[in-house]
Amino acid sequence: MSSIDKTSTAKTSPQDEHAVENPEAASAAVTAVDPRLLVQEQGLAGYIGEFRRKMKAGELGSLPVILGLIAICVIFQSLNSEFLSAGNLSNITITMVGTGMISVGIVFVLLLGEIDLSVGSVSGATSAIAAVLAVNQGWPEWLAVVFAIAAGAAIGALHGFFFAVLGAPAFAVTLAGLLFWLGFMLQTLGANGTINLDSEGFIGKLTTYYFSDVAAAYGLAAVVTAVFFLTSFLGNRRREAAGIPSRPLSDTLLRTGLLAVVAFAAAAMYNNYKGLPLATVIFLVFLVATDFLLRRTSYGRKIFALGGSVEASRRAGINVTAVRISVFAISGGFAAIGGLFLASKIASANQSAGTGDLLMNAIAAAVIGGTSLFGGRGRTWNALLGVLVIVSIQYGLQLESIAEPVKYMITAGVLLTTVVIDSITRKTQKTAGRA
Repeated sequence: MSSIDKTSTAKTSPQDEHAVENPEAASAAVTAVDPRLLVQEQGLAGYIGEFRRKMKAGELGSLPVILGLIAICVIFQSLNSEFLSAGNLSNITITMVGTGMISVGIVFVLLLGEIDLSVGSVSGATSAIAAVLAVNQGWPEWLAVVFAIAAGAAIGALHGFFFAVLGAPAFAVTLAGLLFWLGFMLQTLGANGTINLDSEGFIGKLTTYYFSDVAAAYGLAAVVTAVFFLTSFLGNRRREAAGIPSRPLSDTLLRTGLLAVVAFAAAAMYNNYKGLPLATVIFLVFLVATDFLLRRTSYGRKIFALGGSVEASRRAGINVTAVRISVFAISGGFAAIGGLFLASKIASANQSAGTGDLLMNAIAAAVIGGTSLFGGRGRTWNALLGVLVIVSIQYGLQLESIAEPVKYMITAGVLLTTVVIDSITRKTQKTAGRA
């Protein structure tokens, strides 16, 4: 007789029988194994099976946008060999920063299940404020920049007040903001309509400065790789110490290796052109900081909770009003930062700032990257992926001298496809009982 059989036939005291009414269920509960541990124990076959399960359950993650980026690169490179050149790729990563910064703020709002239609006009208005203070009023540019960002955050908080305190729909409030701040920008710029910035000044260098030393790009790649490995490794050690399932070391090493390949390839590309762009470094810093804020702090968890259920969050003791106002303030602040990068790109603040397709692209970037329009799901890294898709399409079509109307139609098609995928994913998750 096996040890298991002996255990099952062992006599129990009356007290034990009273304490455990269902010994079989209790035994099963003790010997239950976390599914993630089974995946790890099964090796490669386990991970393949887990991948299939996630696909069936609609847990696509960033897979669609990554496949889309690969397809975009293959198509445009086959049409024009300059698409994947170091110069073109470097220009793409600089151009995307302005829209990408605005999109980061949009991610915060979308996590609540709301929308902010004012970000384009806010970006234009705050860039006009910075230009007037720096050029017309003679302020130091860095101080004008700080004031403009603070003004953007204050504008966002004002929108949040009307929404969270007075109960006005966010759509209507920010639509009114779109019109008001557009008019404010035109009034601020004056009759001339354009204020030229010093291309060698603080704002001008945001998109024109490069770290030309090759050690800068490779050093950043090494730091990013090392930090990722250390945070993953130490996180797994803490989970193991707490008795929580964690990734095996081989898994962490594989992920670190893939990141290292991407990081050092990007560093080599930058060094083959002018060097590491300052704009890209700043964008990455903001992405890391906001990702930490959302995933590693109680404030970030409150935002996700609100996106899941406002009433449940309120009953859990979350200050719904304060969180909502703060999220719109963040959106306004990032709109201001994005507006400054856009002004830096053309070395001026003019009447076209914040208009055109900027609002559409900022929202589309967040959604295309994987942030749900329905709230509760997304990361700020989604803004990076989404804006990469949009700007890559724009540059690819520009290399082929495709007309502007076609660019709008293609971008709209990509956005519609993403929204449809998001809707199908949600339905699949509900069917699988995971939403």
